[in-house]
Amino acid sequence: MTHPRTSPATPDADPESHPPTEGHPPTDAHSPAEGNPPTEGNPPTEGHPPTEGHPPTESPLPAERQADGKPLALTPPAELRAHLAARLHSAARAWLHRALDEAAANPGTHGPISVWELRIAEAGRRCGPDHADAARVLILHAARADTDALSRVYFQGTGAERRAVLQALPHLVPGPQALPLVEDALRTNDTRLLAAAVGPYAARHLDSHQWRHAVLKCLFTGVHVETVAELDRRAHRDTELARMLGDYAAERTAAGRPVPEDLYRVLTLTDPTATPPAPAAQRGTRGTDGKES
Repeated sequence: MTHPRTSPATPDADPESHPPTEGHPPTDAHSPAEGNPPTEGNPPTEGHPPTEGHPPTESPLPAERQADGKPLALTPPAELRAHLAARLHSAARAWLHRALDEAAANPGTHGPISVWELRIAEAGRRCGPDHADAARVLILHAARADTDALSRVYFQGTGAERRAVLQALPHLVPGPQALPLVEDALRTNDTRLLAAAVGPYAARHLDSHQWRHAVLKCLFTGVHVETVAELDRRAHRDTELARMLGDYAAERTAAGRPVPEDLYRVLTLTDPTATPPAPAAQRGTRGTDGKES
C-alpha cells in the first residue's frame, strides 16, 4: 500500500516476494512486481458487449490464493487463520500473529495512516505471494475496518491490496455501502481484481443491470464464470441476460471471433424451462475447479 494520496490511485503492480522458506526469514528487499498495471476499460453498455482491446494484463486469481479451494470471501476468519497458521514459515506465522494483535488493539483510524495499514503493505514480503491475500483479509477483519477505512485502503493500495479489500467485504460490510469499490473494480481489465469483485458481496448487492454487465465483463476478459458468486441463482430465468449473451455471441461470430465456452453455460442457466438451482446450503460451496465442498 502506498502513502495517502490526494486522488484515487489506479491499481499498481504489487511487489510480492517469493514465499519465505524454512531457515530464511523474509527480507525487506524488493522483488519483481506481479504484473503491469491493468488497463482501464469501459464496462459493457446496454445491448453492446465491450469493444475488443488489449488483452488483460493479469490472469484470474489462482486456486492457491484460496483456503483449500474455498474462496477467501466465503472462508470464516477463524478457519482462514488456522489455514495460514498450518502453512506459513515460523517467522511469517509469528509476524502474522503480531499484526493481527496490533490490528485488534488499534482498530479503525489513528492519524494519517493506521498501524494495521502498514502491516497490509508488508504482507506480500512477510507471508509470500501465495498467502498474502489471506493475511490481508485477516488483518482487515481484525481491525474491524469500516467502509471508510476499506475505501481508503482500496484507493490508496496496490492491485493486491484492492483484491484483499474486495474479498473482505462480505466479512465486514453487511449493507450496500461498499458497492462503489465493486463498481470501480468492474471498470478495470485486471482479471484478478474482476474475479475478486464478482464474489458474494456483489451477488448480494449489485442490481440486475450491473450484475449482468459484470457477467459480460468476465466473458470478455476471460475470467471463468465459476468465479461469479451465486451465478446459478441470479442467471436463472433472466431473459434479459439471455438476450445480451445472444447479441454478444452474434457480434463475435459476425466478426470471425470465437464465442467463449462459458457463454453457453451461462446461456443455459437463463433457460426459463430449466430446473431451478438448489439453495446454496444444499449444493455446497463451489470452488474455481467446479467442485463442490
